[in-house]
Amino acid sequence: MNWREGSLYHCLLLIFAGAGDLRRPHAVTEPISSDFDGTGIQDKVVWITGASQGIGEVLSKEFATHGAKLILSARRLSELERVRGTLSGSNAPDSIVLIPLDITAGEEVISEAVEKAEAAFGGNGIDIMVHNASAPRPQVAYSKIAEDSTKTSFAVNVIGTIALTKILAPKMAERGRGHFAVLSSVAGKVPAPGQSVYSATKFAVNGYFDTLRSEIGYTGVKVSLICPGPVKTDPTSTDDRQPLPRVTELIIRSIYYEMEETWIAQQPILSMLYLRQHFPLLASFVLQKLGPKRGEEVLDAGQNFSPLSGAKGRGVLEPATLPQAG
Repeated sequence: MNWREGSLYHCLLLIFAGAGDLRRPHAVTEPISSDFDGTGIQDKVVWITGASQGIGEVLSKEFATHGAKLILSARRLSELERVRGTLSGSNAPDSIVLIPLDITAGEEVISEAVEKAEAAFGGNGIDIMVHNASAPRPQVAYSKIAEDSTKTSFAVNVIGTIALTKILAPKMAERGRGHFAVLSSVAGKVPAPGQSVYSATKFAVNGYFDTLRSEIGYTGVKVSLICPGPVKTDPTSTDDRQPLPRVTELIIRSIYYEMEETWIAQQPILSMLYLRQHFPLLASFVLQKLGPKRGEEVLDAGQNFSPLSGAKGRGVLEPATLPQAG
């Protein structure tokens, strides 16, 4: 071990030891309260894209439980109807509005969907826009990704999301209220070897919404960037990922408390987030050491690749500070 590697080793030891006790990323200014009961969500008009499966479906259940007035969108009406049938709450399932939407269909189609959503529930407008629509994540080596896959990823994750926001944001700004809750990823904060295109789309989304916040924040419109790490969508899986119900529980609290940026991750990913945030050159050095190995793992595992390794750690939103969903 030379002096450079030795210095790196000791820096990483300090970061890994301390990151578990760091509760919030730089953009979060207030700790999460332990007395969350969701009453502030009651009767809020919440529009969720990508609501037919995964995080979007479970978020729909959380919001419904807390009494939100829900508008659900995804491409397949049949799946939206299935999700609606599973929801319960003071405004669910009978009052839930379904708006089938392909977010890549162009601004004319998206504009029609926005008008329908704005007119729902007496025309009071959208209080919370949850951007959750996402393309399948291509997990292949950088030199192997297909052009069509790249185009689809950007069309859904970036272009469609921006198009919807461009149409809805002025309406929110005019009435002086509204909240964009954007489901991004830790891959939009730290390079993700083996997921170069997905990471690129999330960096783009983060840049757009950070800039949007600076442009319209004075009007009263809020923007929350929520960056989860790997999520366990199959409860029977043995992968060392964060359980989907727990992740969505933390997401809804991030939205409720209007956090500007939230990282929901565990070790070693959490430490890399802090390293990238506070010591970018050191993070670059580490990633260049890890990247080739990750690339080889992607070639071997393909779509089964998981970026997690090492011991389980604690997320930015510390579980001990929040009540379990009951």
